[in-house]
Order: sequence, then structure tokens, then C-alpha cells
Amino acid sequence: MNKKVNWGIIGLGNIATKFASDLQRSETAQLYGVASRDLNNAKKFSAKYNAIKHYGSYEELADDPEIDIIYVATPHVFHFKNTMMCLKKNKAVLCEKPMGMNAEEVRRMIEEAKSRNLFLMEGLWTRFIPATEKVIELLEKNTLGEVVSMRADFGFKGDSNPENRVYNKKLGGGSLLDIGIYPIYLSLLILGIPLDIKAMARLTETGVDSYCALLFIYENGAKATLESTIETETPTEAHICGTNGSIQLHRRFHHTEKLTCSLNGVETILDIKYKGNGYVHEIEEVNTCLLNHAIESSKLPLKTTLDLSVILDTIREKIGLDYEADSLSDVT
Repeated sequence: MNKKVNWGIIGLGNIATKFASDLQRSETAQLYGVASRDLNNAKKFSAKYNAIKHYGSYEELADDPEIDIIYVATPHVFHFKNTMMCLKKNKAVLCEKPMGMNAEEVRRMIEEAKSRNLFLMEGLWTRFIPATEKVIELLEKNTLGEVVSMRADFGFKGDSNPENRVYNKKLGGGSLLDIGIYPIYLSLLILGIPLDIKAMARLTETGVDSYCALLFIYENGAKATLESTIETETPTEAHICGTNGSIQLHRRFHHTEKLTCSLNGVETILDIKYKGNGYVHEIEEVNTCLLNHAIESSKLPLKTTLDLSVILDTIREKIGLDYEADSLSDVT
């Protein structure tokens, strides 16, 4: 592989624009190709973000031998199909979260990547945000003592048009998979896999969850209280409480630039900026893995992605939320 990693992007929506912008901030990456079902859209995107090539189909991009890794930024109902296509064409993949609609899809993607010795990672940028790295450092140093509780919320007022992505069941709509994944991932990062999960939700006429409330209970007695909603704006903060103090991750916690640490009655505010739109840190992690011939990230291993998908499946079963992908016996 050359010194620079050649990236391709499929699915040229809002998140892809931020990602493509951040690719240009990386010294070890270049945007080689972009693909859309609309060739004109791909051409415009390519010109705006200095891609070397553009394509009118995802398959054409995946067939290009110059591309080292493909960022899958399509709606999450298409993640499995798009990622499997790329893997079967022997391309490494960074797939935007959630990597699959359910744990079965995730398992199959992981199996395919490992069988081909290909890099695969879920696009959970939160893990690589510098402030998140600082929280992990503080916890590893046992700064808070034993973590006994945490709470996190994520809410925004979504477009209630039933055809809009967040309310459209066919596009994997609902708060849980779209934004609830962030509080849940943070709880997994901080406290691990819960012993018990209690969940309730409000379901819309379109059959997706507009509000989801969760209580995770852990073997050591710790608890996590988590919420997600597309009904209204919420603080979108996180609080981690231990026997020696607490850490607040300020709005929006999943890519925060501000932490408040309260230890033994002394409050310290930490301003920790990220570069660009925040995706460059995730990009650099992937580049490092590829340049070192690693097939997964030690910071966000595939086991974590699978554990997260199992937790999401458990919650969906408890609140009665299903999707078409759950009933497909043979997804290819």
C-alpha cells in the first residue's frame, strides 16, 4: 500500500460531506473516489471535495483496484448489503453506525471480513474524539474511583413527515438506532455489558420509536439511565459518577469539546478541541490500522460492535420494535 490511503465513499448525503471534508485534513489519506446512484450528484460531490474519480454505481467504485478502503455512508438499512458487496470485492470497509440492522447482519459482516483478512470497523466517531479519549484516560487512572452510575440522553426534534428518514421504518427510522446508539455505546465503553435491561418506548404510527428510555443494571450494582428521542431537543449530555467524583460530558456529549470534572469538591473544566468536523480522528485511526496491516481497531474492536448490536436487539425485543431485516432468513 502507498504511504497515503486511498478512500472511496458510497452514499453522498450529509454525513459524507463532513467526512469528505475531514479526509482532506489527513496527511495519510486522499479521497480517491465517490459513488452515487446519480452520476451527476457524484460528479458534483467529486468536484467539491477534490476526489480523483466519481462513479454512477457503488459496484464500479468497489471494482477500482486503486481504492484501499470504502466508507459506507448510506442509510443504515442498506449497510449490510453495501458492506458485504465491498467485502466480497476484497475492499476494507468503514461502515457508518449502526453497522447492521441486527446482530445477525453484524455477525455475517464480521465473518466475511475475517475470512478475507480484510479490515472492518463501525463508524462510531465518538470513540476517537479527543475528549472521549480523555474520559477513558481518567477512568483508567481510577480518578473517579468505582463508577456507580451514569446517565446520558440524546434528543432532537425530527421532521415528522412519515417519508422522512427518522420516521420512515423502511429506512430504519426511530430514535434508538439513529441516536440512542450513542448513549448505549457510552455505557458499554464505561460500564461494559449490562446484567439486566429495562426499557420502555413510545412508538409512532409509522411503527418506529420516537422516544426510548432505558435502565441498565450491572453485576456490581452500578446503573445507567439512558434516553433517546426524536420528539424534542434534550440537553444531550452525559454524566459519569464514581465514589471519588464525577465527569460531565457537555452538549453534545458524543463529540463534546468540554468536560467538567468534579473531584473531592474541586471542579475543573477541560476544553479539549477536536480537528475539523471531528471525523478526522476516526479517519487517522483507520489509516494507522491499514498502514500497519491490522484488520480491526484495538480502540473499537469488532467484538464491541457485536456486543452493541446484541444490546440493541435486546432493547428492540423489549419495546416491540422490528424491521424488515429481522424477518429476512437469507440476506445476501
